[in-house]
Amino acid sequence: MQTDRLSTTFAALADPTRRAILARLVAGEASVTDLAEPFAMSMPAISKHLKVLEAAGLVSRGRQAQWRPCKLEAEPLKDVADWVEEYARFWTESFDKLDDYLKELKTRETKEKKDVHSK
Repeated sequence: MQTDRLSTTFAALADPTRRAILARLVAGEASVTDLAEPFAMSMPAISKHLKVLEAAGLVSRGRQAQWRPCKLEAEPLKDVADWVEEYARFWTESFDKLDDYLKELKTRETKEKKDVHSK
């Protein structure tokens, strides 16, 4: 079964170590050694995380002499942001409806209080 790009991106983002690696790469290219520094794990474990990020298209590795810098590739994150935006619109509309309903209740309550006091 073939997995769609969005699912692959979400699977890559599901791990906190991979999210931390991406957060580091926002600041610029870094070597695998630099990326591994803050983690208490082996270099092969970091390499596995990087392979998952590469497979999702979130990271690319270049080659400059002996140095193989890792670079953030943000395009798949835009796909995630676009997908999430649909749900953000849903919540905004829901909160707007709730706000309208609460205003209506307050107006009714105020009117009922005035009616009680005028009798």
